[in-house]
Amino acid sequence: AAAPTEVESELIEPQEQALRGLPGLQQIQSFANPGAAFINLEFAIGTDMGRTLIEVISRMNQLPPLPRDADAPRISLGENGGGGPNETLSWFFVQLKPGTPGPVENYRREVEDLMRSRVESIPGVGTINVNAGAPDELRIEFDPYRAAELGVPIPAIAAIAGSADDVSGGFAELGRRKYTLRFAGRYRPADLGELVLDWRDGRPVRLADVATISVERGDRNSLSVQNNNPAIGIQILKESGADVLATLKAVKAEIGALRDGPLAEMGLAIEQSFDPSVFINQALGLVGGNLIAGVILAIAVLWLFLRQFRSTLLVGIAIPVSVLATVLVMMVTGHSLNVISIAGIAFAVGMTLDAATIVLESILSRRERGLSPAQSALEGAPAVWPALFASPL
Repeated sequence: AAAPTEVESELIEPQEQALRGLPGLQQIQSFANPGAAFINLEFAIGTDMGRTLIEVISRMNQLPPLPRDADAPRISLGENGGGGPNETLSWFFVQLKPGTPGPVENYRREVEDLMRSRVESIPGVGTINVNAGAPDELRIEFDPYRAAELGVPIPAIAAIAGSADDVSGGFAELGRRKYTLRFAGRYRPADLGELVLDWRDGRPVRLADVATISVERGDRNSLSVQNNNPAIGIQILKESGADVLATLKAVKAEIGALRDGPLAEMGLAIEQSFDPSVFINQALGLVGGNLIAGVILAIAVLWLFLRQFRSTLLVGIAIPVSVLATVLVMMVTGHSLNVISIAGIAFAVGMTLDAATIVLESILSRRERGLSPAQSALEGAPAVWPALFASPL
């Protein structure tokens, strides 16, 4: 892995130069770790993050090509790169079934391909992080004595091995036909030893003559364990503004299909470790139960003081009518019911009860003066509506 100094000079500094001056940008925090870099951008409140995300992607695409051994940057919205508790949709862990040859890290590529093609495409899912230890690395171990014997300097070997790639050679026209020329310089790991470094006495000096080439797993910097068994951790992050319950329901259905299909064929099992829908449903049930209990108690107390069934019923009807009207407006405007909105409705029930009681008292006072029910309602409600309208404001 590259040292933090190289990560800073090759990755962080060019990206910081490109990202400076973004509209609403308040702070840039950069972190250089061995083999990895992280840049956190903080924006002012009220910044249009949709347009900002497009601007960030556009500027990143204008950067010069990254080093050959660097992965493409991943851009995500949310605190700490979108991996905070508010952005995590769920955690799943993949383990080996009894009798399946291991270790489980050997199945990382197949599992990651399945998750990205099947789960990451679900509406509401932002991205997926697969934690299965370090990925495979191509290691070239030089023999300095053999290189010195053949007269090939190691820096030259590293430069040639690092620049092996396919190169376009232009076009060749033969009659009416036009052919594209391409120099095939990219090697598979098994064939990389055939790379010619130099010539000595009319014979080629190949990379395998001065180095040992192997594909091995990199140094482990993380570990996933579930129930004391090694596992592949899969973190699923949600998109900003996604419906957690609907997205999680679709994810569970797709994971179930993978569990009974491709994963079972590979001898793997997958289980969910973190399910936020349990806590969300519990919170919704608690708030909804408190709302119903509050309405019942409020109507009971009102009947205890009024001792009039008709009047109590009229006030009681005002509460569900107001709640249904509120829910209807939320559906029309595209808002969803959640813990905060239901709690707000629960608080508003008390205000609705107070307003209905005031209107009822105004109508009853006119009934006691001898006015008809219709006349009392026509005069009593308009008499108090300015005060009722101003009180919530």
